[in-house]
Amino acid sequence: MRQSSAQLRGVGLFGGTFDPVHIGHLRTALELKNALALAEMRLMPSAQPPHRAPPQASPKQRMAMLQLGLAGEPGLVADDRELRRDGPSYTVDSLIELRREIGPEVPLCLCIGMDALLTINQWHRWRELTDFAHLVVAVRPGWHLPDSGEVRDFVDGHRIRQTGELQTTAAGGLLIREMTLLPISATGIRQALQRGESIRYLVPDGIIDYINQNQLY
Repeated sequence: MRQSSAQLRGVGLFGGTFDPVHIGHLRTALELKNALALAEMRLMPSAQPPHRAPPQASPKQRMAMLQLGLAGEPGLVADDRELRRDGPSYTVDSLIELRREIGPEVPLCLCIGMDALLTINQWHRWRELTDFAHLVVAVRPGWHLPDSGEVRDFVDGHRIRQTGELQTTAAGGLLIREMTLLPISATGIRQALQRGESIRYLVPDGIIDYINQNQLY
């Protein structure tokens, strides 16, 4: 199937439990989409994250909140592939699926944070991630890498320095991009709700209404 020039600009993938999705997630996803000149950024809720406690909200509820959060922003798309798959949510499986869908030539960028990069050697088949996608690591000012070890070796073996290099190949690079990340966490939002505090301006109003209507958290 012939691909449009827009498709060839690339696809981003931004995962998380999104329990609930908040403006920190949404703003980071939008800024990365624009900075990397991607045709779209897909936000993908994890069904059963292997390395953390299960989400409190159900898959259906987290997907509904994500769709509410993305309403009106066509460049950001909710992707439910992990919610439809049985078993633990392994990122490499999602990259393989998405690569089959978009074809071998379209740049695919998996966007993660520095905390995820530092423990990436604990991920399932982690060395294969760059076979299917570029890694884009969003970091706060003042970040640093380990001085040595297999994560440092992995970074050094794949690192690229310029955003434009992501457009020249479909996968294989690792770009560290400094950003001003909003200091908001889903854990903090859930704790605020449990204390009876307002979460106004931390999540979109439609999601607050959904949380209240469904008595979440």
